[in-house]
Amino acid sequence: MKWIESEKQLEDALSTPGAADIEFMRRLNGDIIILGAGGKMGPSLVRLAVRATEAAGIRRRMVAVSLFSADPLRDEIERSGAETIYCDLSDPMQVASLPRCENVIFMAGRKFGSSDRPDLTWVMNVLVPAAVARHFGSSRIVAFSTGNVYPFVAPDTGGARETDAPDPVGEYAQSCLGRERVFDYFSRESGTRTLLLRLNYAVDLRYGVLVDIARKVYEGSPVSLAVGYINTIWQGDANSYALRGLELCESPPRILNVTGPELISVRWAAKQFAARFGREAVFEGAETGSALLSNASLCQSVLGPPSVELEQLMEWVAHWVEIGGSSLNKPTHFEVKNGKY
Repeated sequence: MKWIESEKQLEDALSTPGAADIEFMRRLNGDIIILGAGGKMGPSLVRLAVRATEAAGIRRRMVAVSLFSADPLRDEIERSGAETIYCDLSDPMQVASLPRCENVIFMAGRKFGSSDRPDLTWVMNVLVPAAVARHFGSSRIVAFSTGNVYPFVAPDTGGARETDAPDPVGEYAQSCLGRERVFDYFSRESGTRTLLLRLNYAVDLRYGVLVDIARKVYEGSPVSLAVGYINTIWQGDANSYALRGLELCESPPRILNVTGPELISVRWAAKQFAARFGREAVFEGAETGSALLSNASLCQSVLGPPSVELEQLMEWVAHWVEIGGSSLNKPTHFEVKNGKY
């Protein structure tokens, strides 16, 4: 696919299952419940799971759980073939009423605004996982986490690996490590098979670190070099890894970094977009010696390389920006180094 021209085409691309997704669904036993399905990645992950299941010729219950603040989104998810349940995951009684499915993908969490309401951030990122882990103790759980739990590292290290000790910067990242510790505790105490999926910067064209850089270049705004290197991955590939990660759940939990294989220079990416747009890239600040970077070689050795390479992803992003494609208006704040979001 050379370009993506519309939201309909984008949604289709994000949820089209690959051969590995379909084959996995043939092997997987049990129903799937996706918690926090109304966020940025949730709807496309639900659709991917439904489409892969159908292509595999399997019948299973697919449940999407969220507050569903937008009724049209809930309707869209139901039309895709999934059942939806309205649930406030911060209420343990509501969590306890959810159907127990063998396979759980936990996507709920809070990042933006965490500096204004740190109390709510800790509730969503720590107390909610406790209620979920307690209720789904006999399930497999893929729990979304973040590379923010790692320290900032120099690019020549190749990025933080799963064996590296966490050293989170700021309350948001600390609460994310708290989320991991809670899932770790329940996995060890109850034998719950768990995978902690540390994701760095998914891109779906309406948001993402490459989108942030491309839009600034296109608008002539300065691109910050405070964080000089980044990771990123096509959201469709991140969804695929999360889905197939159900097969990797273990007790104690397994940890898996999920991102693309490249450590991308922000300056280089901005210049690539500038050349594509026929404009000058404007920068502010200077590169420092460290960045939030993850090494995802383990993920790619186990689950295969991403289907969308960086060159293709950047071309999709550039074209989307050029045609005035929609935006979620949720910048990644990749340039932030003090952990305050």
